[in-house]
Amino acid sequence: MSHTELIKGLLAGFLTVGLAGCGSTAAARSASSTSSSDTGTVFRTVDEIKKDGTLRVAVFSDKAPFGYVDENGDYQGYDVYYAKRIAKDLGVDVEFTPVSPSARIDIVNSGQVDITLANFTVTDERASQVDFTAPYMKVALGVVSPDSAVITDVNDLKELIVAKGTTAETYFEENYPDVKLIKYDEYADAYNALLDGRGPAFSTDNTEVLAWAKANPGYTVGITQLGDYDAIAPAVAKGNKTLADFLNDEIQTLGDEQFFHKDYEETLRPVYGDAADPDEIVVEYGKIE
Repeated sequence: MSHTELIKGLLAGFLTVGLAGCGSTAAARSASSTSSSDTGTVFRTVDEIKKDGTLRVAVFSDKAPFGYVDENGDYQGYDVYYAKRIAKDLGVDVEFTPVSPSARIDIVNSGQVDITLANFTVTDERASQVDFTAPYMKVALGVVSPDSAVITDVNDLKELIVAKGTTAETYFEENYPDVKLIKYDEYADAYNALLDGRGPAFSTDNTEVLAWAKANPGYTVGITQLGDYDAIAPAVAKGNKTLADFLNDEIQTLGDEQFFHKDYEETLRPVYGDAADPDEIVVEYGKIE
């Protein structure tokens, strides 16, 4: 199945470290969870989440403005705003767990969290391991580099900084195998590598590098769109149909109030200003146009 067919199929079908202080362990959490004998995953149904009173969500802690921890130690960002609304509509509290890009599948399939909501691009390989729901955002890849040596053509790259487990890593491995990838587990480490001159450029979602470049004078996104636009969607454990169904229904309800445009205005507009068009990022009703 092609990537385009996967997205269409998903849309037609609707589409690591925990925070201290909650005091529960992964083993204790899974005691009230459902196991899927077909997939080997562990998860909680919607009824189990409601009974517990807390929704557990994996988000980034270092990828502003989508998921990050502010100066007060609170989670903020576009993904976080959405997660809080999901919890509100379930009638429960929300607990955030920071996650690295490469751990986004394991953390939800092991039952440590109920949803991975961490700027997660839908791909064929990932969809074979988790269940994606309707998308709420779309992105392409971007490449940021120092003003002193701006990269405007991917063919000029000999080395490139990427975060492990991201679509940028996969894209370059498949399409530009001659580019040496300098890989880091965390986004913060990847950006620090760029700042320290350990690589000529860094690639990740264009929405994210554009925001980072605005906050870091001396750097430019010389390549603003690389590859096709892809869907960003929540992921639940493979086989967790009740939660996937709830999220897909929720997407339709939120579309009626243009929720994700409100999310954009609250979390992304202060960063992008007039430099970005919300309709180029936001997805309502789970439909990519």
